[in-house]
Amino acid sequence: MPGAICVYCASSMGTNPAYEQSAKSLGAALAKSSRPLIYGGGKMGIMGVVSQAVLDNGGHVTGVSPYAMVARGGEGSKTNTANGTAGFEDKISSREAAPHPNRVSIVVGSMHERKTELAKLADGGFVALPGGYGTFEELLEVTTWSQLAIHVKPIIIVNVLNYYGSLREQIIKGIEAGFIKEENLNLVTFVDGPENLEEHATFDWGVAVMKVLDEYRPSGWKGFGFDWTAKPNKETASPLSAI
Repeated sequence: MPGAICVYCASSMGTNPAYEQSAKSLGAALAKSSRPLIYGGGKMGIMGVVSQAVLDNGGHVTGVSPYAMVARGGEGSKTNTANGTAGFEDKISSREAAPHPNRVSIVVGSMHERKTELAKLADGGFVALPGGYGTFEELLEVTTWSQLAIHVKPIIIVNVLNYYGSLREQIIKGIEAGFIKEENLNLVTFVDGPENLEEHATFDWGVAVMKVLDEYRPSGWKGFGFDWTAKPNKETASPLSAI
């Protein structure tokens, strides 16, 4: 059975229907390829769309949420509402609150625990849909872990409407400036869709992502020689002594 895929994405919808379409397409494709969805547990925005698409197509979903957000009533949209305030909702709708046999919810104590649990459960890799600060942070952290050879799982960036074009440019700039090894350009794979951006609202992003996952082979990058299985013991000097 294919491995579970962690999807990083927004708890807001964005301003273009193409973002919602990419989430629906990805969710449907994950379910049809028997790849469970692992995600941040939110039920609003792109998060809600991709998880519901998985369930609607017979797939399995595991959401991982920090207790503080669960107690508040959910992830909440990070965009501004009409009155200029952050769009957090106090209550989850009855549809969202209803249990589903294919959905598992895990509650953890902090955002750090959430990220660790997501990465642990995602044995098949990571996919980033459009999102904001949280999505950027999660994507770049898991890419850093790949660079350090903590994992060798695929990392795919769904570049709807060239949303992540500037990130690609920044990575290339990092290589040119000597801060990123050239061979590590391939730690992430961009799925760009049609050259004509007007076609992005109808493009089957899910099929394109599944193709990358099916064809993925580890690059052979071994990191910088760190042994991530090593554990400290009482006889071991403090790592700070080596700094």
